[in-house]
Amino acid sequence: MTDKVKTKKSITYQIVSWLLVIVVAFAVAMLVRTFLVAPVKVDGRSMEPTYQDGNHLFIEKITKPDRFDKVVFDAPTSTGDEGSYFIKRVIGVSGDKIEFKDSKLYVNGKKYKEDYLAKGMPTYSQPGSNRSTFTLKDITGHEKVPKGKLFVLGDNREGSMDSRMFGFIDESAVDGVVISFSKK
Repeated sequence: MTDKVKTKKSITYQIVSWLLVIVVAFAVAMLVRTFLVAPVKVDGRSMEPTYQDGNHLFIEKITKPDRFDKVVFDAPTSTGDEGSYFIKRVIGVSGDKIEFKDSKLYVNGKKYKEDYLAKGMPTYSQPGSNRSTFTLKDITGHEKVPKGKLFVLGDNREGSMDSRMFGFIDESAVDGVVISFSKK
């Protein structure tokens, strides 16, 4: 009789142990996804050629965004896409002075080559315009990127809704920085 009781306790103990392991693993996975790393899927063409519609990426949620990082952030309310997320490249961080001269990027007076753009991709003050020489002040009214803000652009400059239309984004709106698996 004692053998049967031990077997029932043993099976119950094993089931409870496995359930506990599953619950703890699920809790750890949720914590990692919420605070450390999360998967995202690219929806749209605004980051071509760097990312294509449908690409699957990971973002990490610890690092503060830096210039040229690709970030995922809450869509600004002015876009009408509330509840959605955008992915763009950080062009300017707090204190940066940005200008484009003949579609060439200058940050704080230093010229940067934008190798991540498609060959010959111009940067205009607005998609559809022909003004390729402009300053941050021309499109935002600010000489420099304000504290706690970021200036972001899509890599597909002709097909991206970005800071040229909706202005700066709050650093606090950034959900994460894309973990890059390429040199772009």
